[in-house]
Order: sequence, then structure tokens, then C-alpha cells
Amino acid sequence: MGNLEIVLYGALILLVILSLVASFRVKSVFKKYSKIPSLRGFTGAAAARAVLDSKGLYGVAVSQTSGELTDHFDPRTNTVYLSDSVYGAASSAAVGVAAHEAGHAIQHAEEYAPMKLRSAILPVANFTSRFAPYLVIGGILLSAYAEKLIVIAYIGLIGYAAAALFQLLTLFAEFDASSRALVCLQSEGIVDSESLSGSKKVLRAAAMTYVAALATSVVQLLRMLLIVMSSDSRRRR
Repeated sequence: MGNLEIVLYGALILLVILSLVASFRVKSVFKKYSKIPSLRGFTGAAAARAVLDSKGLYGVAVSQTSGELTDHFDPRTNTVYLSDSVYGAASSAAVGVAAHEAGHAIQHAEEYAPMKLRSAILPVANFTSRFAPYLVIGGILLSAYAEKLIVIAYIGLIGYAAAALFQLLTLFAEFDASSRALVCLQSEGIVDSESLSGSKKVLRAAAMTYVAALATSVVQLLRMLLIVMSSDSRRRR
């Protein structure tokens, strides 16, 4: 194993740990600011409704869904779904998360480019990333019998690249949705300055999980690329 490969393995392990830490921090920060009331009395559902209405999106529904931090916007039903701990809660954490999901609905209505591209490549990314490891391993093994079959491994790398691109587009969409949310929370008078600070911290913690996911995808792509190129190089000697 070369030095670069050792570095990439180490980076991947570190990023997996950081991802777990980031996920834990999201829950911890959300729990903390769930105890701090939104002083203007908006619940998550009311905040999402106010943000949507401020952009004229009266046709987008706001509905409750079960689970913890399962909040999301579904473009197929044109609905913002808020989890039990967000929908009826009047806390700075709840209004921040709700406004963020409403931000995704605004992106959809305005045909925000990264979100459109993300939706377009989602089926491809899901399919290729699922089979990518098998293609890479299979291509390397088969190339021992027919060297041209190494192309299978390179095709597998496309799956890893698609996953990394998907995570990049997701990161753009998440940061933009949070930015839109915070602007609307202020401009529509949904939160006071103290509540806004709590909402920012919750959204910032959530954003770090997407940063970690992107970094992990990129390192995984580089690691697999190095493995395939090293195998290809040894085979050509």
C-alpha cells in the first residue's frame, strides 16, 4: 500500500468519525434550542406557512409527519412535511428547521439550478453508486484475464463520481435553503434576534453533516481511483 493510499484510508476513517460527530451534534443542538421558545409564538407549521406565503406559494401544503428530524419538502406532492418535534413546537429550533424546508419549496418554485440538476441525476446516482463497488472489484479481477476489461472498473468509478456530484449539489441546495430561511425569518418578523441566533446554530450544525458527506464521497472517489490506476499500472508492466 502506497503512502497516498494510506493517507486516503486515514482521511476516510477520520471523515466517518466526523460524520458521526456531526450527526450527534445536530441532535444535541436541536434538543438544546428546542427548549428555547420562539418569543413571537410561531410554531414550526406557522413559520413554514408564513415563509411560503411571503413568496406567494399558497398552493404548497404544510403537513405533519412522524419521526424525529424527518422534515423534508416533497416536490411530487408539493408539500412541506414537518416532524412531530417541529410541526407544533414554538421553539427557535422548530421555526429554523421549518423555514429551511420552506426554503426548499421556494427553490423548487423558482427552479433553482442545483436542485433541478440534483433531482435529474438522483436516479442515475442511486443506480450507479449501488453497483460501483462491484464494477470496480470485478473490473480489476477480470482484467487479469483480459486486460481490456479494466474498463469495467473505470465505469464503476463513474458511480463514485456521480455520488460525489450529488453530494456537492445537495450541499449547495442545503446552504441556499438555510440562507433563504434566515432572511425570511427576519424580514417577515417571525423571530426576534435571540430566537434567530438559535435557528442559525441549528441550521449551521445540520449543514456540517452535508459538508462531511461531500468530503467522504470525494475521498472515497479518490481512493477508488488510486486503486484502479495502481492495478492498471501493475498490469501493464
